[in-house]
Amino acid sequence: MISTTRTPNNLPLLEKIQSIFDLNKKEQDIKVVFSPGRINLIGEHTDYNLGYVLPAAIDKGILVAIKHTTKNHSSVTAIDKEETYDFSLDTIKPLKDGGWRNYVLGVIDELLKLNVKISDVEIAFTGNVPGGAGLSSSAALENGIVFGFNELFNLELTLEEMIFISQRAEHNFVGVKCGIMDQYASMFGEKGKALLLNCKDLTSELIDLNLKDHEFVFINTNVKHNLAESQYNKRRLSCEKVASFFKVTSLSDLPSSILKKNKEKLNREDYRNARFVQKENKRVIKSVKAIAQNDFNRFGELLFKSHKGLRDQYQVSCVELDFLIDCVIEIPEVIGARMMGGGFGGCTLNLVKKGAGDIFQNVLVAYERKFKIQPTVFKVEIDNGTYLVDLWEG
Repeated sequence: MISTTRTPNNLPLLEKIQSIFDLNKKEQDIKVVFSPGRINLIGEHTDYNLGYVLPAAIDKGILVAIKHTTKNHSSVTAIDKEETYDFSLDTIKPLKDGGWRNYVLGVIDELLKLNVKISDVEIAFTGNVPGGAGLSSSAALENGIVFGFNELFNLELTLEEMIFISQRAEHNFVGVKCGIMDQYASMFGEKGKALLLNCKDLTSELIDLNLKDHEFVFINTNVKHNLAESQYNKRRLSCEKVASFFKVTSLSDLPSSILKKNKEKLNREDYRNARFVQKENKRVIKSVKAIAQNDFNRFGELLFKSHKGLRDQYQVSCVELDFLIDCVIEIPEVIGARMMGGGFGGCTLNLVKKGAGDIFQNVLVAYERKFKIQPTVFKVEIDNGTYLVDLWEG
């Protein structure tokens, strides 16, 4: 069931929307949607290999407002960037260096391909996702746009249909061949729960995230290296090449014994990537078991191993991320840590003991001294997936 609510977390965002659209007129046909970002506890680069991931929706995301217009064109305003883009539904195409515009246009283009009945609209959006942290603000924006169109035009799309529209938009307009994890977690998340998602058949199990005396703390490197998107696609092609060699649909269908037995038939890089994916898949399942047993020391060990694999096997880390992980390993209150996201920047996820105080202060100082970049520390709450905001609740 699609939830309809308004929360204190998105009230400041509503005020920003109010600066563009008049939300006080009940007779005005306007839809406002909150779509959250996500964290991924473990299971990196396994989604497009149709394996297991363990993401969760968070209380920070993108607020999208959409309404009909009498103008003969459509428009979208990125409030935080103070940018507006006008476009025609008849001539939508990917923009070179289009940035955020391609996420919006890509979703609309995918809707048009379905021959659904839509007309010109005005869109505005804002957000509170920490910038560059790898929390999938892009998936949140895509989901918010498609959800808004679905509500405004009564398209009767299912949640599953909508996440695939979002994913295709990223493939075809943004040029990132992402898996389905980000869109799925942003759409289907539930408060206080992680999602054990099987990306092969899109079945998921809700995992209660009762961390007892522990909590997640994130450190944002505040860097994003330019090679991130190209290297992401390169890793995906490498994995697909291995799967094709063994005539399986994906690496999730390839037994590790078969891979190891045929090691010499693959080039070193492809074998290394495939081995990482297989090991990471197993770490997801082991992590779920550890969480269920309240064995957070074991879960922390798996987080450290995940980072080691991402750094040494899959090679998608960077010196900034590795520096942060190397530093926190020496802190007793840190139970586990790893880089989170596609790689080459973003943030680290740290499992720490509650009430440990300002344990990262020396790390932050050392990081800024070394890289001349100020890192940021933040926390999030595990929250619900994409929903329609009730503007006049109560």
